[in-house]
Formats: sequence, structure tokens, C-alpha cells
Amino acid sequence: MLTIDLEDFTFELKDGTLKHVGASNKDATVKLYDIEDAEVREFGDQRKIACSDESGNEVELALDPDTAGEIAAGIERLAEESSTTE
Repeated sequence: MLTIDLEDFTFELKDGTLKHVGASNKDATVKLYDIEDAEVREFGDQRKIACSDESGNEVELALDPDTAGEIAAGIERLAEESSTTE
């Protein structure tokens, strides 16, 4: 399941093209649940995490190596400390 929360965005659809036409100070939140597949690979000088669900929704994150390492360490720490991984 993919949820997208777009606050006060304005889009224009013209000749089959979708274009943001509002101010550039907007925020969005995207969440992907029930992930079926996850892949990690190099992406230039970054690390890319690609996750998809059974419906074909996909989210990709391009992270610098330090941030990717922090996330990996956080996942390992959760696995060690959490009772839900037993």
C-alpha cells in the first residue's frame, strides 16, 4: 500500500504533462507498506535502496554512504534489541 500526502500542492495537466505550478516551499510525505521486495545497490557515489509492494508501487532512496551506514547500523541495533525479531 502506498500513501502520498501532498499539502497545498497545485499541479497543471497540459498536453499530457503534469507540472507543479505553485510555490517551491511545499512538503510531501510518501509511505510504502507491506514491502514485498527490497534491493540495495550503488548509484554513482551514493547507495540506492529500492522497495516495492505486490501492487507494483515503488519507492527509491538515494543516500550518501555515511547515511546508508547509519541506517544499516540502526537496523542491526533494532534486530539485537527488539523482541519482535525472535
